[in-house]
Amino acid sequence: MLPEQIRAKRIYEKASRADGTRVLVDRLWPRGVSKEQAVLHAWMRDLAPSDELRKWFHQHPQSWPMFRKQYCKELRQTHAAAGLTELYRLASQRKRLTLLFASKDELHNNAIVLKELLEGIRKPPTGTGPAGLRLMKESQAKRMPA
Repeated sequence: MLPEQIRAKRIYEKASRADGTRVLVDRLWPRGVSKEQAVLHAWMRDLAPSDELRKWFHQHPQSWPMFRKQYCKELRQTHAAAGLTELYRLASQRKRLTLLFASKDELHNNAIVLKELLEGIRKPPTGTGPAGLRLMKESQAKRMPA
């Protein structure tokens, strides 16, 4: 996947055809945005940081490296597995994928971490990503009766 095919964008910016598949990756619905204005293809709440981590980072914005580390740990949990699998599937379709977020900080938010994971800049959490998806499919195929 080419880096320019995955974008992170504030949900408050106007939707565009150039956005391609639009996925909201926040746990809370953004204030003042109607579902029609959002023009979403998916809302993946389970990929958002926990409330505790989100509130901690809001109070400690200078701790971006620690936030990324803790957020990646959260993405290893089982509740995020299906969402990550779906996100990798959407990204592999070779169309533009836009990860939407509400944060005012456009450089330091969970959508940026997810974008880095999809682009391969950061290592995916163990058992996720394209390799994890392939292993899961192979395992399921072996279990199916002939």
